[in-house]
Amino acid sequence: MKKIGLLLVGHIDAGSLHVGGDYPELYNALLAPLDIELTTYRCDEGQMPDSVDEQDGWVCSPSRLSVYDDHAWLRDVEQLLRDFVAHETPYVGICFGHQLMAQAMGATVAKADFGWGIGAKHYEIVEPQPWMDSNADIVLAASHQDQVQSLPDGARLMARAPYCPVGGMLIGDRAWTLQVHPEFSPTLADSLLATRLALFGEEKANAARATLSEPLDQHRIAGWMARFFHQTS
Repeated sequence: MKKIGLLLVGHIDAGSLHVGGDYPELYNALLAPLDIELTTYRCDEGQMPDSVDEQDGWVCSPSRLSVYDDHAWLRDVEQLLRDFVAHETPYVGICFGHQLMAQAMGATVAKADFGWGIGAKHYEIVEPQPWMDSNADIVLAASHQDQVQSLPDGARLMARAPYCPVGGMLIGDRAWTLQVHPEFSPTLADSLLATRLALFGEEKANAARATLSEPLDQHRIAGWMARFFHQTS
């Protein structure tokens, strides 16, 4: 059993909590069957770890915030991610956690020219890793307007999509990030789209909802995360 800290920096929209709960419940459902025990740190409420070594590794949750928003606690999390890199502490960043790591390492994160990336998206794996099952493309639900604009110094490209050139990064052998959401089931992704029609525009939202009939690689990526933590921590 590996003990992993979940850095909670955001929450599922209240209108969709009935589907599978908030991020702690969603990630626990994904990872607990794979011998991962999660402990949640409510960073947005000031609950931060005392040491990078408190857990065997770390996951940073998604968030509806932007990484460049002006919150003092967010700068604390950003520094924590730099500490993970400096100490080679195992880390996986998802969506916001991908963007925050990029910003922490000096890259720019900004609203994409593409606009919102929503619905099921295909990502090409550029640099396969030992904890992956294969280098076949992955398909996961996306929900983001911000994007990492370029690879930061010291990072390598792991995954990309036509609309999102920096879709996943590798930092050394002990940290990686991914823009898309392994914790979003088709039902959850559809609910989030349905409750935000005014934000996305009804036509674009409905087109994105139609893509969710394609199988998503949730459990495949959960396997990547679990093998990564078991092998590196």
